Amino acid sequence: MGTTLMTGASRGLGRHAAEHLLRHHPDRHLLVFNRKPGLAAELAEQTGNRNVSEVVCDLASFADIRRAVSEVDGPLDGFLGNAGLQTTTTRKLTADGHEMTFGVNVLAYHLLLNLLMPRFTNPARIVVVASDVHDSAHKSMGLIPPPRWDDPRELAKPGEDTGKAGRRAYATSKLGVIYLVHALQRRLPEGIDVYSYNPGLVPGTGLARDAGRVGQAVFQAVATALASTRIATKPAEAGRLLAEAMAGPRPGDSGAYISRGEVIPSSSESYDERREEELWAAADELCGISEGGIPRGGSSQGGIPRAGIAPGGSPVDRTAGK
Repeated sequence: MGTTLMTGASRGLGRHAAEHLLRHHPDRHLLVFNRKPGLAAELAEQTGNRNVSEVVCDLASFADIRRAVSEVDGPLDGFLGNAGLQTTTTRKLTADGHEMTFGVNVLAYHLLLNLLMPRFTNPARIVVVASDVHDSAHKSMGLIPPPRWDDPRELAKPGEDTGKAGRRAYATSKLGVIYLVHALQRRLPEGIDVYSYNPGLVPGTGLARDAGRVGQAVFQAVATALASTRIATKPAEAGRLLAEAMAGPRPGDSGAYISRGEVIPSSSESYDERREEELWAAADELCGISEGGIPRGGSSQGGIPRAGIAPGGSPVDRTAGK
C-alpha cells in the first residue's frame, strides 16, 4: 500500500502515531528518520509488524539530511513530519550556523521536502506538525509567548540567551511551518496534498528536552496543570489522530490546517501570501537549493511527477528483523 517516511517517531505523540500506523495500517511500509539507530527494531518488537525500516538522520545538519535522503531509493506516498524542538535560548546553532529552533522546525523540513519531491507518487499526502501556539490569540497560561515574525534570514540568526526568547522562537517556527505548507500547496500538482497538523498541548512529549533540568521541571509543572483542560490532548490520542491525518480518509482540501482531527482555519496571521513566498525564497537560499526546485504551479525541473510513481524500486532495504 505504499511507504510513509516519518520523522519524530521515537517518543511522545510521534511514537504513538508510528505504533498506530504499524498496528492499524500494517500493509503500509513505515520508514523512520531518527537521530540514533535502533528505532525500527524497537517499533517492530513493540507492534509485531516488521514492515518498518530506518535511516539515521540529524535534522540539525543539512549535509546529514542530504545524505539520508540519498539513501531513500524508492517511491513514497506519504510524509509525516513530527520532529521538532524547543530550546531555552536562541543562541544554540545548527551545524550550518542557523538558530536551532528555526533551523530544525522550518529549514530542515523545507530542505527535506524539496529533496524528496521526485520520490512522491501521485496521489500522496504530506503532513507536517504545527501547533496552536502559532496563533497570537492562543492562551497557554504564559507557557509560550506569541510568535514574532520577521525576515526569515533574521529568524535564522542567533538571538537572545533567554528562556522566553527560546519559547517565542518555537511559536514563531510553528507559524513558519504553516507558511511553508501554504507555499508548498501552491507548488504541488493535483493529487499530492499537504496539511499542517495541530495536536494541541500534549504533556510528556519531550518537547522541552533541551531546556535543562529546571526548565523541564517548570514546563512539566505547567503542562500537568493544563492536562485536564480542553487545550490538552493525551499522547495516545494525539498520536492516533496524527496517524489518521496521514493514513485515514482525505481530511480536506490541500493546504488545510487540521486541529486535533478537525479541519479549522488557522490564525488570521497565518494567511499571508507575501510572507509565505518570502519564506520560501529565503529558505531556498539558506538551504542552498538552486533555482528550479519547486516553482509555483506544480511542475519542477527536478521532476515531481504529475501522475504515476517516482523512479526507483523499493524503499531502503533496512526492514526490521532482516
